[in-house]
Amino acid sequence: MVLLKADRQELGYAARREQIYGPLKAEGVFTWDMMYGDEYALAGIQWLDRSLHRRMQEAAEGLKRVYARTVQIVQQADDALLGELGLAPSTYAAVRLSMDTLLPTMIGRFDFAVNGSDIKMLEFNSDTPTGIVEAFHVNGHVCAVYGAKDPNEGCTASLQQAFAETVEAYRAAGFRTEHMYFSALDWHEEDAGTTRYLLGQSKLPGRFVPLSELRVDGDRLWVIDEATQQLSPVDLLYRLHAIEKLAEEQDEDGYPTGEHMLQLITQGQLAIINPPSGFLAQTKALQALIWNLHEQNQFYSAEEHAIIEAYMLPTYLENRFSKSQGTDVRNEAYVVKPIFGREGSGVAIYGPDGSLWEQSGEDEYANQPMIYQTYIELPQITVETLKGPVTGRLLWGCFLIGGQASAVVARVGGLITSNLSYYLPVGFDETKEVEEQ
Repeated sequence: MVLLKADRQELGYAARREQIYGPLKAEGVFTWDMMYGDEYALAGIQWLDRSLHRRMQEAAEGLKRVYARTVQIVQQADDALLGELGLAPSTYAAVRLSMDTLLPTMIGRFDFAVNGSDIKMLEFNSDTPTGIVEAFHVNGHVCAVYGAKDPNEGCTASLQQAFAETVEAYRAAGFRTEHMYFSALDWHEEDAGTTRYLLGQSKLPGRFVPLSELRVDGDRLWVIDEATQQLSPVDLLYRLHAIEKLAEEQDEDGYPTGEHMLQLITQGQLAIINPPSGFLAQTKALQALIWNLHEQNQFYSAEEHAIIEAYMLPTYLENRFSKSQGTDVRNEAYVVKPIFGREGSGVAIYGPDGSLWEQSGEDEYANQPMIYQTYIELPQITVETLKGPVTGRLLWGCFLIGGQASAVVARVGGLITSNLSYYLPVGFDETKEVEEQ
């Protein structure tokens, strides 16, 4: 079914939205179009210029090269540098696990602020990115309803290829890969749904298990059958569970189960996806390291310096924007972010004079080390919602799958993009392109 312009106006937004998301919920792949009692997935579409689409993918490809090279060198660094990047000591050995074909990660997402011709990376979600089902599955469905060309058409094939290549890389490195499992919090609709979707797209002979059914014992990770209490070994685990959280986890008796699991990875007893290098790339402190080396004109090639200058923002581990720091300051607005923060939690925006412009209402990551980054304003757009027209800020994402730029995704939120921001489908406007020819 294609909704013509006249049909869209007659139906009204709520009815149109039900025609779009009703079938998706019925098939059971995407069931979180509403989150926390509010609308999450919008029934509109953001028209995307093919030139911008190409330039975002070029930016992702270039940044991939910079991150891969940086991660490779940091893996060889001493513990002091890993500590400065905010990593817990229990993760040091695991993140040094080096398989060049998996650098910097298997599934990642660059978040971009796009203003005119400028594309600037805000962060790299390289350990446990989400928005995957939206970009790879939902977007094509919405484009079909609107008669639009899906920018992400064909991208699902890259998921299967990336999983196959990652499994082969682990096998070549001597890891067992016979017993495969995909795991997430089973009560978390988005995480569990995303994990099950990836299991299906991977075409691997694995099955989904809740994180609560995983056990560490001896030199293996196990899945426990709650009914029979029987244990089955885990050789390869896709986990939508952040390594920085895993590193801190203990059982009811205080035993460090997370640290034990990280040791299994280091010892070659457990293969994980994303690989540990994805966690190393996840820390925003790595952005500060990259920018510091760039400012000093060190380490990177001329081409890599050009990529950093074009797509990255000045980022520091100390506040180089505050007038209290002396004369060596940048007189501009800036953002303070937790190094492992997600969904805008713990983020604050300050003006050039140090006045607070915006602050996240959540403080989950408030005790983490912070980075200080040049503020760049997200463009303003107005979208149709169940509450009526809403004006928000547009954030773009471009996935990196198996080292290649892939699907794009858009979110609409406030000055700080939070977990309550909207998902906005995107499409190429074929009609407009024909008119322009």
